[in-house]
Amino acid sequence: MKQVTITIAYLLLSFSAAAAQQSEDTNKQTPVIKILNAMPAEEDSLVQDSIVIPTIPVQAPTVRTAEKTQEKAIVALAEDPKENTFTIDAQVRVRGEYDHGAITPRELNDDAAIFFNERARVAFGYERRNLQLRASVQHTGVWGQDAMNERSGRVAMNEAWAKAYTNNGLFMQVGRMVLSYDDERIFGASEWNVAGNSHDALRLGYESAEHQAHLFGSINQSAEHDRVGNYIGPMPYKNMIGAWYHYQAKNQPVGVSVLGLNIGIERTRLGEATGDVKYMQLVGTHFSYKPGDFDVAASFYYQRGTEARTRKDINAYMASGRVTYNGDIVGGVLAYDYLSGNNGRNTNQHAFAPLYGTMHKFNGSMDYFSSSLECGLQDAQAGVFVNVGSKRPEIGRPVTIAGNYHYFMSAEKYGDYGWGLGHEADFTVTARLMRDLTITAGYSFILPSETLTLFKGGNHDIWQDWGFLSICFSPRILNLKW
Repeated sequence: MKQVTITIAYLLLSFSAAAAQQSEDTNKQTPVIKILNAMPAEEDSLVQDSIVIPTIPVQAPTVRTAEKTQEKAIVALAEDPKENTFTIDAQVRVRGEYDHGAITPRELNDDAAIFFNERARVAFGYERRNLQLRASVQHTGVWGQDAMNERSGRVAMNEAWAKAYTNNGLFMQVGRMVLSYDDERIFGASEWNVAGNSHDALRLGYESAEHQAHLFGSINQSAEHDRVGNYIGPMPYKNMIGAWYHYQAKNQPVGVSVLGLNIGIERTRLGEATGDVKYMQLVGTHFSYKPGDFDVAASFYYQRGTEARTRKDINAYMASGRVTYNGDIVGGVLAYDYLSGNNGRNTNQHAFAPLYGTMHKFNGSMDYFSSSLECGLQDAQAGVFVNVGSKRPEIGRPVTIAGNYHYFMSAEKYGDYGWGLGHEADFTVTARLMRDLTITAGYSFILPSETLTLFKGGNHDIWQDWGFLSICFSPRILNLKW
């Protein structure tokens, strides 16, 4: 911990020195005008077309005079150090679901659950030279959860952070933020979840075109001035410190990342905090290669330490490989994931914990394996998608039809039970009606095995299926530059 403190102090001193030097050189530098490009919106994105206002007025009798007037105005703007950008983004997403066996298998007499969840999010962003601020407020819930005349004011901050950075690549970010790294296997925004993932953290780092290095950490407490220091609050950990480094080759589509974590989780007894914090470490790497329309990715992560719940020693790992072809009209994916597990006779914990990633995108849409499974997991996946319709400037091809098949097996043979866990098929149709409106429908079914119901419960002899319909509006309401 002493070394971590020294490292953070060194980075803060380096950042302060660079910021001071930059302040002295401000008048010597020429600001760069930022051009905000139009970007197509995805279902869970708040990024939309950017409108830069005010425009530079040009009133001249000849084209030549107009060009000179506009050129002088641009130069004057470039020399003005007071460059500010203010944005307002909104998102309203309603998703109806038919749950007839999602997450866990249903029993024979269980009825289907039909419900609608909703996210209403407004994000405010401000940016000027070497400073960024972002605040994102959201209300989430299930239709019927709030009364017609609700007065509780259930609103949460999805993001609330400030970021200062220098011209030589150093930055400091603090507040409530989304931690998303690489393919979101370990840290992800988890936008499928109605609330998403956010962390209260401090992040220091360096970023350039080829190198990115982040050091981040968090300490969670239930209240101010709590001298006892016990924590079993809503966050999944008491404290955390991590480091991430990414190298992106300059002239090749190759990227390599390394991630290291130390996470402290307080052990509980009968629902009460004990003050006994157990630590788990993770170290791993992610590789990506994107030649042309192909995307090749591989990951490996190893976990050790002590599990807080059972106090067992942890010795777990996961490995994955994925090849995706992103054709203009037709594409496909082949993937394999391995998450280690226990065989029922282990004295140590060998089941890999996926932590805070976006698991919905990896191991099936029905979310049977979004958390650690005692016997571990092998997932062999094959999928295909087809883009339909003529390309449009703002949204590309308007409709995508996709199908994915998963064959699940345990990583360890558990007692006398078989290796197989089941088969799952996922089908989705995504329609981009306009740049800020997306409708997605999906249907999935799983054929679980007796081994799967040993860990998940339910009846493996009956039909298990699930479907959804999502409507997402995500416009950029305002984009001001002055």
